[in-house]
Amino acid sequence: MTKKKDVVPPGISGDISCGCDVGSVYKMEALLSVDERGQMVLPKDLREKAGIRPGDKLALFTLEKEGGFCCMALVKAENLSTLVTTILKPLGENVPEK
Repeated sequence: MTKKKDVVPPGISGDISCGCDVGSVYKMEALLSVDERGQMVLPKDLREKAGIRPGDKLALFTLEKEGGFCCMALVKAENLSTLVTTILKPLGENVPEK
């Protein structure tokens, strides 16, 4: 098995609801295959590590570049409200008063 490469995306900072610092090191955890029905399987060890259980809902976020997706990320639905607040709150602080 090859060693996982650590990558820190530029311009990312702050905390999210799970306690991870968004500026943390990102790792390639697995290489997934897509079957003939377009489905992918997230390996069991990663589901266990992420606490993903049958019936959980996941939000898929994408980063677009030149009209296509260049990156995708999964976030447990239960963490969405805090994640959105963390991202949007600083934007509201920069809005000029009327």
